[in-house]
Amino acid sequence: MKHNTNDQLEDGKLPSDIVERIHLLSDKYGAMGQDMKSYLDGLLYADYLTYWDYIHLDVLLSLQNPKTPFEDEKIFIIYHQITELYFKLILNAIRQVANSNNLTIELFIRQLKRCNSYFDNLVNSFEIMIEGMDKEEFLKFRMSLLPASGFQSAQYRMIEICSTDIDNIIAYQYREDLNEEHADMRTKYQYLYWKQGAVELATKKKTLTLKQFEKKYSDDLIDLAQKYEHKNLWVCYQNLSEEDQYNTALINELRQFDVNANVNWPLMHYKSAVRYLQRETKDIAATGGTNWQKYLPPKNQHILFYPSLWSDEEKENWGKRLLKKLLE
Repeated sequence: MKHNTNDQLEDGKLPSDIVERIHLLSDKYGAMGQDMKSYLDGLLYADYLTYWDYIHLDVLLSLQNPKTPFEDEKIFIIYHQITELYFKLILNAIRQVANSNNLTIELFIRQLKRCNSYFDNLVNSFEIMIEGMDKEEFLKFRMSLLPASGFQSAQYRMIEICSTDIDNIIAYQYREDLNEEHADMRTKYQYLYWKQGAVELATKKKTLTLKQFEKKYSDDLIDLAQKYEHKNLWVCYQNLSEEDQYNTALINELRQFDVNANVNWPLMHYKSAVRYLQRETKDIAATGGTNWQKYLPPKNQHILFYPSLWSDEEKENWGKRLLKKLLE
């Protein structure tokens, strides 16, 4: 029979598990040089926690501030905010692997499964946005957003940097020369593939979109690349025992993560651009002036986080089959 704690208090007795916790709390706050009774008073007078206070719901729902009167702009804003929150979850999972002092294959697989689940939700939610906005409204309100662009998502660049060696995300035409020159991290950063997607077609100069992004984030991204040079996901994998490196479940999750980040996600952007930014034979320049026709298709960039986990044929056809299916 379960005894009521209040009845036991009236009898002058406390349950043994409560007494044990009081002693533990006393030790905890004693080690901090604090008086436990003061903390107990704080618990006594503190108000109950509510859902809306815990997740800052009122603040969250006030963060959508459209720049135009078009109703569908709010969809556009909310979707991108959701995207950034998923990116934060992916980075959190990567950090748990990278910062583990005793990385086990179970932890590695568990966090990769989370990353892939987050990407799955991102891809599916992008489909909702693509079909859920009025095309004509989008083409009107987007002109009020220039030069802002989803290209300026720093968290996605962080995911790339934390997932693989920086050599794997350098534009392929520069990789061999930079390797021969033993270029440092700051130099390599200047040749990352995504920078090719934000240059003016006519002049080859950097767009304002890219200039803004580099001014705000370049130093932080270079610091992150240096920090993760020896603990990115690929290094973590290579540091496993030979037996663990052949674990089928782990390899499958790494391959799926590679596909999600470098095929599925870019292709959803490509599908969106085709729907909204292409009119018959005339292409409308993407927000911020990004060269989306060349930049978005995975077959053009040929970025793989884990190239040695793929066959020559798979690498040769990287993204091509899915792109063809997408455009059917």
